[in-house]
Amino acid sequence: MTLHEGQRVKLAADLRLTDQIEVGDTAIGILSLAADSEGTVEEVAEQIRDDADVLEYERLKALLDSYGDGMPPESRKQLEQKVGALRPAWVAFQEQGPLVRVRVRFDNGLVLSASPQDLYVPV
Repeated sequence: MTLHEGQRVKLAADLRLTDQIEVGDTAIGILSLAADSEGTVEEVAEQIRDDADVLEYERLKALLDSYGDGMPPESRKQLEQKVGALRPAWVAFQEQGPLVRVRVRFDNGLVLSASPQDLYVPV
């Protein structure tokens, strides 16, 4: 599920925003948002993952696909082995899907930016 700007959402679970708040030596609480707190999506952004193994897989796979037929057999074999070794990282990347971050303005005025869309469910 991908959220979109202007969509009403609510928190899927309680969200702890801070560690224990202290004044002097006395703990006075923890700042949290309750599950089902509602708000509006103001911004949606897909983050580019910069996993080095994924980028290297893409680069080497493109090289193999474009020039593999014209390579000397030993060079092609080495390139195929490198691509094969990086394939698990590529498969894991594909299974994860896009990493979408959203900015949500809650009805109480609090704004959470760059939060994963999985924290929210549509209202």
